[in-house]
Amino acid sequence: MTTAVAAPAAPPSPERLYAAVRLVARFWIWFLFRRVDVRHAERVPARGPVLLCINHPNNLIDSLLVGAVLPRKVHYLATATLFRSRPLARFLLACGVIPVYRRQDDPAQAHRNEDTFAAVHAAFAEGRVVAIYPEGTTHAEARVQRIKTGAARLALGYEAARPGELTVIPVGLSFEARKSFRARVLVAFGEPVPVAPYVDAWRAGQAAAVEALTEAIQWAMEAQVVHVDRIGAAAVVRAVEELYRGDLIRTLREERGLAERQIDLLRLSRTIADAVSHFKTHDPERVERIWQRIQGYRAMLAAYRVKDEAVRARLGSRGIRRRVARAGEGVLLLPLFVYGAVVNALPYFVPRALARALARKETDYATVRLLATVVVLPAAWAVETWLVARLAGPAWALAFLVSLPLSGLAAYHYLRGLGALRRGVRFAALALTREAAARELLAERRAIIAELDRAREDYFAATRGSSF
Repeated sequence: MTTAVAAPAAPPSPERLYAAVRLVARFWIWFLFRRVDVRHAERVPARGPVLLCINHPNNLIDSLLVGAVLPRKVHYLATATLFRSRPLARFLLACGVIPVYRRQDDPAQAHRNEDTFAAVHAAFAEGRVVAIYPEGTTHAEARVQRIKTGAARLALGYEAARPGELTVIPVGLSFEARKSFRARVLVAFGEPVPVAPYVDAWRAGQAAAVEALTEAIQWAMEAQVVHVDRIGAAAVVRAVEELYRGDLIRTLREERGLAERQIDLLRLSRTIADAVSHFKTHDPERVERIWQRIQGYRAMLAAYRVKDEAVRARLGSRGIRRRVARAGEGVLLLPLFVYGAVVNALPYFVPRALARALARKETDYATVRLLATVVVLPAAWAVETWLVARLAGPAWALAFLVSLPLSGLAAYHYLRGLGALRRGVRFAALALTREAAARELLAERRAIIAELDRAREDYFAATRGSSF
């Protein structure tokens, strides 16, 4: 009697592999970010060729985010240097990634971009979604850098061959904080950029057509992110946002009855940037006065070694009863925090230390931390669960494994609350030992917020209809 030998399972198809990778990416995006807001994803057609033009503020995280929020498979254009490793190249190609041969990476290979154009047009002909980062590199600035002409040339070449098929969508990624764990991020999809108006001039060999379409894509991308033209203005915008955005959110919730999820953070930040730009043009003395006052307030905070969050919390205090209740909650939940912090210490601290040591620039930090977490977290949990199984048996090991993610999130939120408590205690100590200094900080913050409120009202009156 012969025994049939089962044939080895066929490797997953690229579509199945991409679906599996996206599922894993969605989990890690959920793990890494507290909230991912998606704006107008319906603008990406359900079928047909699409070119996504995306800003590039956070390295690999950008591709994970866009792929996680779209139901369609996305074929990314990526630097050919990633394909030098044969195993990685096979994986990327299986996921649909298309190599781009950048001149700054290897001038001798730049001619191979003809193959890149052919691969992209073939993907379009099959009705695929292709994503390009027109800036050409990652960056940490709060604006869209000057984009290159590759996106326009891809779009014009395909539009000339098959008119009316391709949809060009600008995409904006806005991160609340690149390095912070459990921060917020916004993925915004803009209105399609028309390509047909530029085709005739392109066919006639006019280079101006490529430049004009590139500029149109640039403006469309900028409309989806907070764009600040000059570094001086960027510093003012960041300072106002740090100090004032929380107050604006509270105002919107109270005056318009909006839930926090309903507030468009991108629009809020963009309006702050627009207001700063408006006053720098029409009332530069006012911008200088506000800037100097904020700088003075920051100097006071540094001198007294307290945080603005503590001053803001004291101004919005709900009274001693609420503070006592929160303190009681902290005492009751302390054992859970200690347990969660101990069993999740390695998955939290090791990736952070590796990211600080290995990230060469700010835009690499989140990517390095995420990749390190993908390796360290399951390894640490597996070792800990194995130890519990050896010491207490499989039933306790299963219960322990289930408790790991729940206790980790609970410990993280407790730690955030502990930080707020520590800041509050420090300010309370200042109020007890140097009452005049504490009163001065409270008064100065009130005065700055009042001045910003007046500037907001004047800006809305001057622009007639602008709003948050």
